[in-house]
Amino acid sequence: MYLHLGQEVVVRHSDIIGVFDMDNTTISPHTRDFLRKAENDGRVTYVSMELPKSFTVCAPKGGKADQVYISQIAPSTLRKRAKQISV
Repeated sequence: MYLHLGQEVVVRHSDIIGVFDMDNTTISPHTRDFLRKAENDGRVTYVSMELPKSFTVCAPKGGKADQVYISQIAPSTLRKRAKQISV
């Protein structure tokens, strides 16, 4: 199954590590450092150029590095979509 993150971006449900609220989590310097390193390594995909509300961290199978998707969709909406998939 797949989760639609916005625009034309979908990720495998089984690859998702977590969906995080951009406002609440970026208060922490650890989160900001994680996102900065991921962007410097080319592991960040901007789903939209609109105001970001969430980011999703995925660990694809095959030993690839984690991928971060920054989305304009609220994390609560993404969680609802994920629950619909697993039902």
